[in-house]
Amino acid sequence: MKPTIVRTIVELRKEIASFRHSRPLGEASVGFVPTMGYLHEGHASLLRRSSQENGLTVLSIFVNPIQFGPNEDLDKYPRDEEKDVALAASCGVDLVFLPSVQEMYPQSRVTTVTVSEVTERLCGASRPGHFDGVATVVAKLLNIVQPDRAYFGLKDAQQVAVVTRMAQDLNIPTEIVPCPIVREEDGLALSSRNVYLNAQEREQALSLSLALAKVPEWIAEGVGAAELSELLKREMSRSPLANVEYADALTYPDLLPPDADVPLRSIDGFVLVALAVRFGNTRLIDNRLLNPMEAGVETCSAK
Repeated sequence: MKPTIVRTIVELRKEIASFRHSRPLGEASVGFVPTMGYLHEGHASLLRRSSQENGLTVLSIFVNPIQFGPNEDLDKYPRDEEKDVALAASCGVDLVFLPSVQEMYPQSRVTTVTVSEVTERLCGASRPGHFDGVATVVAKLLNIVQPDRAYFGLKDAQQVAVVTRMAQDLNIPTEIVPCPIVREEDGLALSSRNVYLNAQEREQALSLSLALAKVPEWIAEGVGAAELSELLKREMSRSPLANVEYADALTYPDLLPPDADVPLRSIDGFVLVALAVRFGNTRLIDNRLLNPMEAGVETCSAK
């Protein structure tokens, strides 16, 4: 069944209110998946989960200008509304919210949501202002939709940490649901930006997942965060086109660096091992989220 498309906040709120009023309390849950569109199987996995767990699923598609830096790819960010709506329909989405920039930011913006500390490293260090833009638009969308659950992919684990902390700190009554990374058959993490890679870059981009696959073994051998970072960079250097932006191991979800030489396997809690690598003009991220005390057991539900 084709989802209902709405383009204004008033329309969206009316549709959601109508749904809630028409259902018994226990059947009126709303699930929400915020995206920037150009959907792929990673997004589809979030949408299907929401459809399974909620009576109504809302998808938003909005390329948020305030989370892009001055030299980033806002203008060329891929868009395909027709394809996105078709995928949404196949995943059981009920409402697709397609606002314009004017609808989301109708006047000069004087309010910004800033989440400190968890934004200081990884992508936050190399993309100043990025997470202010993310936190601001997600806060707006959660206020607009007022969902019971919102679903985010762990490919951007830092974003999940930022949004989760924001919701906690601001008492936003939405459960933030982290969902596992979805990969191509050869291991490359799905991303809307993968379309930018040429054939040679696409082949060498596999080095991210191949390097991360060795992390549990290295942790079991007793490496610390500093040595793990160097091992990752050494692995990435085997790909001539790879330009490593960061290769870090941080505690999760607070995203703090552990003592550099303390064996990661001694950490009681979750460790995020994250990479950001450029291939030409295309920036890719990938990660492994592990519990070292459980022999490197991978998890997709850390909060």
